[in-house]
Amino acid sequence: MAIAAPVLVVGGGIGGLAAALALARQGFAVRVLEQAAHIGEIGAGIQLGPNAFSAFDALGVGERARGRAVYIDRLVMSDALDGAEVASVPVQEAFRRRFGNPYAVIHRADVHTSLLEGAQAAGAIEFRTSTCVARVEQDDTGVTAIDTQGGAHRGVALVGADGVKSAVRQQYVGDAARVSGHVVYRAVVDRREFPRDLQWNAASIWVGPDCHLVHYPLRGGEQYNVVVTFHSRAPEEWGVREGSPEEVQSYFQGIVPRARQLIDLPKSWKRWATADRDPIGKWTYGRATLLGDAAHPMLQYLAQGACMALEDAVTLGEALRVNGTRANGDFARAFAHYERSRVARTARVVLSAREMGRIYHAKDVERLVRNDLWKGRTPERFYDALEWLYGWKVEGCLAA
Repeated sequence: MAIAAPVLVVGGGIGGLAAALALARQGFAVRVLEQAAHIGEIGAGIQLGPNAFSAFDALGVGERARGRAVYIDRLVMSDALDGAEVASVPVQEAFRRRFGNPYAVIHRADVHTSLLEGAQAAGAIEFRTSTCVARVEQDDTGVTAIDTQGGAHRGVALVGADGVKSAVRQQYVGDAARVSGHVVYRAVVDRREFPRDLQWNAASIWVGPDCHLVHYPLRGGEQYNVVVTFHSRAPEEWGVREGSPEEVQSYFQGIVPRARQLIDLPKSWKRWATADRDPIGKWTYGRATLLGDAAHPMLQYLAQGACMALEDAVTLGEALRVNGTRANGDFARAFAHYERSRVARTARVVLSAREMGRIYHAKDVERLVRNDLWKGRTPERFYDALEWLYGWKVEGCLAA
């Protein structure tokens, strides 16, 4: 049976584009509803585990993403108070053999571009910009997304990929965000302005009491991503605004000079007051389901937000395929299969990210315990500990 009406995807970010591509690859017509005036991506660098590359390959954009990524040699953690190396995980040949894919860093816009090119090549995806969805209505034959201007968009089903402040989630779940009190400043710095003694081919983190700093190369090493995080002294409201160099400086007293020079580099800062939400067991409601940050917003401490959205999209496509949704139109069953396959895994990542934030920001005796945790650990033991996260493959993505 041919399906004339499209599947609606709310949101044109990384998760929304990945979902649209997964749907198109299963033979569905797709309409992406994006609130911004243009399909694009803002932000700075992100990290990609091997699971992200497995998802890229399943979406048909593996080579596009690989061509834009920077392949680092190791993940390194140093103590920001004394400069000592706490842990170093090599991510070269042995890592790639173990997980079948590399570890890389990349600009968010380059991930988005890779997905957008794939979506444009698919040919079955329509984009509607300047369209902010306010609510969803359902009946026996489909869904209608109502935008803030009163426009109605009809589809056979709907995927809410509208981010951390999802209107679709607000309608169906209505839960409150959990504001962490952790503030993140992000910037991108040209290589010529980046300290030569920190131009490592590594994803590097300097961990300190109630704070940390991150740096890694982007775009062939021509730029460096710089991220600093601290526990705010004041109550925070979830959101993004322009930052203040003076505020950043005030939170990093006592940090070794080698790491502290990072906060003197950027000319401008974007300030994120971060939040996540408690994991939920239900994000499918009839012909509507959630994906990516709309389903499981998480803190940044495992560098898995984009990776989980990519996995979601692939799993959604697989659930539609194995449930024969193109033939019988039973989206509710396929969406429930997708949800069942993703809830426990994504909840584990949300909760693990919270705990990793605590480990990064340990102080006093807890700092000493953290610094002893990985002492003498072989690469193979690190890989064993990361198997649950990085070992994801499309072949096993569906729960029974």
